[in-house]
Amino acid sequence: MFDTLSDRLAATFKNLRGKGRLSEADIDATAREIRIALLEADVALPVVRSFIKQVKERALGSEVSQALNPAQQVIKIVNDELIAILGGETRRLRFAKSGPTVIMLAGLQGAGKTTLAGKLGLWLKGQGHSPLLVACDLQRPNAVNQLSVVADRAGVAFYGPQPGNGVGDPVQVAKDSIEHARTKLYDVVIVDTAGRLGIDQELMQQAADIRDATSPDEILFVVDAMIGQDAVNTAEAFRDGVGFDGVVLSKLDGDARGGAALSIAHVTGKQIMFASNGEKLDDFDAFHPDRMASRILGMGDMLSLIEKAQQTFDEEEAAKMASKLASKKGQDFTLDDFLAQMEQVRKMGSISKLLGMLPGMGQMKEQINNIDERDVDRTAAIIKSMTPAERQDPTIINGSRRARIAKGSGVEVSAVKGLVERFFEARKMMSRMAQGGGLPGMPGIPGMGGGPGRQKKQVKQAKGKRKSGNPMKRKAEEQAAQLKREQAQQGGAFGLPGAGQGPKDFELPDEFKKFMG
Repeated sequence: MFDTLSDRLAATFKNLRGKGRLSEADIDATAREIRIALLEADVALPVVRSFIKQVKERALGSEVSQALNPAQQVIKIVNDELIAILGGETRRLRFAKSGPTVIMLAGLQGAGKTTLAGKLGLWLKGQGHSPLLVACDLQRPNAVNQLSVVADRAGVAFYGPQPGNGVGDPVQVAKDSIEHARTKLYDVVIVDTAGRLGIDQELMQQAADIRDATSPDEILFVVDAMIGQDAVNTAEAFRDGVGFDGVVLSKLDGDARGGAALSIAHVTGKQIMFASNGEKLDDFDAFHPDRMASRILGMGDMLSLIEKAQQTFDEEEAAKMASKLASKKGQDFTLDDFLAQMEQVRKMGSISKLLGMLPGMGQMKEQINNIDERDVDRTAAIIKSMTPAERQDPTIINGSRRARIAKGSGVEVSAVKGLVERFFEARKMMSRMAQGGGLPGMPGIPGMGGGPGRQKKQVKQAKGKRKSGNPMKRKAEEQAAQLKREQAQQGGAFGLPGAGQGPKDFELPDEFKKFMG
């Protein structure tokens, strides 16, 4: 959603890099570019004005003029101000001290409240709670049935005594659900209310009556992040008519410009608490302003990636895999282990989304967007078509076995051969890294492949080299050796062979050539 804004900001900051000092004209030009980028992203005008004012005031101050790297300092200021307009600190849910915690969802029809109720229920279940979804949207056709299906998919309880489709009293359903939760020992009640096509006074009053009947601990306003600045107007109307405590952004995975996300917290004074970024029930998480600002500026979101990994990977299993890789040439690491690791990564979510959380991946958006998620399924199908003996020792896979595996997995024979070759190369590389060898093919650098042992061998060979008895010839050899040493010293920060030459002259290690096609 923020791709266009990220690209514009990246281009703006690129113009600042390399400047030892920033003049007032540089800062004005930068502020103008940032203003255009925000307006193109459909951010509300009052928010843009406030944002640019703060950035300019700080950029013209001593923190930039006295900085060793003023460009980085400007980026830091923009990052800080982005965090501020996104709400500042992360806000957590308030839970009731006694009795069930009541969370009421409100918003326009089509904002995704019913699906989001299931996502929130699944998220709370993962936090150790026992939520109950309550169907109080009795206006929209099949809304009650939809919430029942969503609750079943999320594995949480459902309460919907009225059939809906215009039949039933939503206020009474909401009131009765509290007593039902107490009886059945549910500690969180999530009330799904009727949506509105616009600012409908009758339905707004119904939402206010449900609020008065249940005294919710949290009223969450669900807003479609794709509707732009109109989301701000709707949020202000709900704030004045019903009131809400926090905002939930839905459809953050869309391709709209994202102005609502950057405007709503600043305009309403209510923080964004959750964000939904996909169609699956687990595409939902707490909203962290600092992490979102980091993503917008192309700096990735390593904390969220680490949290996902901690939730998905088992520590004992990970330690077991590491010990297998640390064995001699990693031969204990089999295709079964490779498949298990691949499935664990798949549980973390979309591969392209995971890669997008890594710092610096903003420059590879096109390649990331072109990743075919089905490649993981094809790889899994090939491995599952092998016998246990073949997975344990892929070296036994000959031509006839490859043909059988290809037929069983529905792929070409070349795909089976390619997978086995990539597995051996990947295992070799991971084994070297697990043993502290670092990246292969880097001679003369301890921890990067060659290590001290290879250096000693080279030194020994140099000592054993015979010198010519001819004084003129010996002098020429010494001059050639001196010239070679000087070229090596100019090779770069690490003294890599060929690093002082052009990119075309640089020779990749053999281990990497196969991966580069």
